[in-house]
Order: sequence, then C-alpha cells, then structure tokens
Amino acid sequence: MNASPNGNGNGQLSGAVVAVAGAGGPAGQAALLRLAEAGATVVAADADPARLAEAVDAARYAHGGATVTGDTVDLLDLDATKAWADRTEKEFGRIDGLVHLVGGWRGSKSFTETDLGDWDFLEKLLIRTVQHTSIAFHDALVRSGNGRYVLVSQVGAHQPVANNAAYNAGKAAAEAWTLAMADSFRKAGGEEGPSAAAAILVIKALVHDAMRAERPNAKFAGFTDVKELAEAVLGVWDRPAPEVNGQRLWLTPQP
Repeated sequence: MNASPNGNGNGQLSGAVVAVAGAGGPAGQAALLRLAEAGATVVAADADPARLAEAVDAARYAHGGATVTGDTVDLLDLDATKAWADRTEKEFGRIDGLVHLVGGWRGSKSFTETDLGDWDFLEKLLIRTVQHTSIAFHDALVRSGNGRYVLVSQVGAHQPVANNAAYNAGKAAAEAWTLAMADSFRKAGGEEGPSAAAAILVIKALVHDAMRAERPNAKFAGFTDVKELAEAVLGVWDRPAPEVNGQRLWLTPQP
C-alpha cells in the first residue's frame, strides 16, 4: 500500500482498502465520498440496499475512477460479517480499515420510564454490530501493517443522562469493546508497538445539509457536521498507530 500515515491530499490513502459499515446514512455517505477522494478503494455495507446503492453511486459519481463497491450485509450475523471481511480481503488483497457507522437512538421521558425493549434494540445496533465487525476484521487489520478500526461514539457514554440510559450504556459498552480490541492490537505488536489501531471518535450529535434545510433557524450547537466527521475518520491514518490506538479523539468538548 502506498498510503502514508503522515500523508496529505487526495492521494493520502492511495492503495488502501477501507470498509465502511453502516454506509447508507448521511455519515456513511460523507465517509464514502471523503475516502474515495483520498484514493482508497471503499467497500461499503448497509442493511438497507436502496440507501446503500444511493451512497455508493454518489461516491462513484463524485470521484470518477474511484473504486466504491456496495454489499448488503446483516451485521447482526457473525458468519455473514466474517464472510464479508473474507470476501473483501480475497478480492482486493488487503483490508486497511473498518469504519463503524452503524447507529440508532431511542430515549425516554425519564429514567424510570425507560422501556427496556429499547435496550434490546440498541444492544443489537450499538454493541452486537461492533462485536461482529471487530472480530471479523481484526486479523486482516493486523496483516495490513497500517490498519485502523474507527468507532463513532457519543459524549453520553461519559456523561450519562436520565432519559438516555439505554443509549448511553450501549455506547459505553461499544467503547469498552473497542478498547479491548486496541489492547489486542498492542499485544500483537509486541515490543515494536502496534501496527494497527482501534480509535474512538466522540461526538455530541451529527448534523448534515438536509437537517439544516429542514430547520433553518436551528443552531445545532456542538453538533459535528458529517463532512467534519469524515475528515476526522481520514485523520486517524495521519498519525502512527501507537499514537491513536486505544485513544478517544474528541470532536466535541470533553465533559
């Protein structure tokens, strides 16, 4: 791979192969665009084939010649997730990143009104998908020599609030799982330090152009634009693996 950990510009990830889980949403669309612009081969997955096709087509159209593929994958199925990873590495010869953008939110009016059914829903989206992608892609990221696993988390994992108990707990668990992956990367690197890194980008909330159009008077204070998030994802490759492995990279003020 020609990608340089300290590179800049459109060729920053030239030769890299990056998988994006949950690629059909606004954050996924922005990530596909930015990764393609940086020269990466982008392998996108989402449970919604229509949203996925739209995101892949947009990235291909914006960056003529970019290799952007889409695959409908059930990330709640470990075997299916492993098959996606194996298929990707076999087809492209390597995997240099997994960007995990699978999300979902449910809240309540108060702590005692929390519906534990929301926990069942969020446990699958926020934790189980992280478990499956991290297990499925772990070894390929180590083989890469410059692999990155990127989780997007939320400030509530560190400052839980009463009406978001299930969501905040789910995000905290996903972070803990990702940090355990980072420890595995550390141990795999031995005395030379890790060649792969698992990093966490922490936000308050995301905003995109359609949201601003729908609410032109809203300030979205503290929100991170999906384009800024995509830039931060790319930035995880800008620093050596030992510097970002096991780190929380704050895109919003730390509580």
